[in-house]
Amino acid sequence: MRSPAELDRVQWHALTHAYGPAEDVPELISALYQDDEEAVDEAIYELYGNIHHQGSVYPASAPAVPFLAHAVRHARFKRAELLMLLAILADHDPEAVDPPHWQDTSVGAVCTALCQELPELLCCLDDTERGVRRAALRVVAAVAELLPEDRRAEVVARLDEIYANDPVPAVRADAVVVLARFGRGTAAADSPLPEVRLAAALLAVARSGPPYPADLVDVIAEDGAEPDPGDDEFPWSGATTQEDRLRHVLTEDPDAGLRVAARWIRRGDIGSRGSWLAEAIAESWRDREPAVLDLLLEALPHQTSSRTRAARLRTVGHWIERLPELGLAPGHGLRDTLHRYATDADEVTAGPALLALVNSRDPRALELVLRRPGPRLLEAAARHCPEGTDRLIPEIRRALAAGATGNDAIALVRALEPLGAGARVALPELVECLRTRRAAVVAARWLGAGGVATQETVDLVADATRSSDPALRAAAAVAHHRLTGDVGLCLRTFEEVLSGSGQTHWYLGALEPLGSAAAPLLPLVEPRLEARHEWTRLAAAEALYWITQSPDRVVPVLAELVGPTPVGLRALGALAATGRVPEGLRPTLRAYAFSPRRLIHDGPVSGQGHPDDELRTLARTLLGVGAGAE
Repeated sequence: MRSPAELDRVQWHALTHAYGPAEDVPELISALYQDDEEAVDEAIYELYGNIHHQGSVYPASAPAVPFLAHAVRHARFKRAELLMLLAILADHDPEAVDPPHWQDTSVGAVCTALCQELPELLCCLDDTERGVRRAALRVVAAVAELLPEDRRAEVVARLDEIYANDPVPAVRADAVVVLARFGRGTAAADSPLPEVRLAAALLAVARSGPPYPADLVDVIAEDGAEPDPGDDEFPWSGATTQEDRLRHVLTEDPDAGLRVAARWIRRGDIGSRGSWLAEAIAESWRDREPAVLDLLLEALPHQTSSRTRAARLRTVGHWIERLPELGLAPGHGLRDTLHRYATDADEVTAGPALLALVNSRDPRALELVLRRPGPRLLEAAARHCPEGTDRLIPEIRRALAAGATGNDAIALVRALEPLGAGARVALPELVECLRTRRAAVVAARWLGAGGVATQETVDLVADATRSSDPALRAAAAVAHHRLTGDVGLCLRTFEEVLSGSGQTHWYLGALEPLGSAAAPLLPLVEPRLEARHEWTRLAAAEALYWITQSPDRVVPVLAELVGPTPVGLRALGALAATGRVPEGLRPTLRAYAFSPRRLIHDGPVSGQGHPDDELRTLARTLLGVGAGAE
């Protein structure tokens, strides 16, 4: 250990942390000894930002370790937090410990320094404060495999004592986890303490791998229904809490995970942990939506606040939209529950419930939407309530005319797309959107696609081609061509846009309606097939196919980009449009088509549909394409 009196013996100015020279570290370490708890808390916060920053450590981190260890023993406040800082500084991948390179890394130096200080910190395992004891166990765990043999026996003996006698069950459970890091088994599975049994079961299922033994799953279901109240304060390596570990392990075996989620929900869904587990399974595994929706329906009455109910309802709204694609329809019980919440006076709950009801295609939803026609609700109703076209269009027009801006205006314009020719009556509002630059890009696209050419609209889109926004210029140029049949202005606009710098793939994607009329732009399109940016290569390949209708140069570019990523998914869609499938791509397509896991992940409020569903559908479509192509 090193006291603050020795801080000036370290050449801090020659060391670096996340923000450059580490000259501020001595002042921050000295502040740890103040009698002002807020000042100590601020100093720890600053240390987390510089000697440890977003999972990284630096040359100044290891020299700070002996001073932090001294502060743990002698500072008045925040000793548990200081121990956790030491544990997190030493966090590392055990497989990376490979001399001689390990010692040359900043994290290797931190671990070496912490191993040297550990004997002076072991007394914290007997501290009167449970938080200090729990944090000290994380410090021991952080360097467990690095301790020399002569120290391991002492440490394990101390851990055995804690496991056997600590008065706090959560501390005993922590000791079980740390003993496992030393390869030491326990009889924890037979403990009378639920916390200890849960820790043992979690370690056992992680070792066994899926499918998990039923008896261990039962232990987790029974003993894990209530969260550890100190879990967030004491993460393990990788900054993961026990809650994180439980969710990760149980998500690896979806059948076991759903059984556990069901038990936790029936126990009251404490802390929404059963709901969160079910949601994680739906996001990780395909075709689990019906079972997850049943669980979320069961969980709704247990949500203790409007905010948590709204979170569950948003998830229901996301997954319920998927059921028709699985050949299923939402049950009457679920739709009746959504209807009840949608008519609730609590707006926090009613909004997500009504959106979910619309996504369920419930015929009662339209009347409720028309009573409170928000932009997102109108957009969803336009997709799922085609019988309401004549009633939805006036509401969309009214909202646009009232001056909607930003994402609201974009949603309203998009709401017109599924409504067909009848939506052309919205022309005056779309003209005004373009004139006032509200959702101007989507308004220009709609005006062009709508095919209603008036002198006003033609002049307006022509003016928009001179905008400072390249995306609007491109959309307006295409709209002008579609309204007038004149390709000259469109070509001139794209020549300027594509000759500039920036994200040109955004503008290449607008060329599809031009088809072969865009042939003069080929000298600007073809070189981008070899661009470094994958989105640019993709957009260039798409544009080349739209212009030439020849797949020869396009298919190799698209096939190379295919993957379970946003750009890879769009490449797959473009490949499907060409009608060619390289034989070498078929094993990959089979994996995409038949994987039980989701290969592209998506949050439950990200928008329409799920990208992984599109990936599977496209892969199956392409596997059905004839094998007559390379």
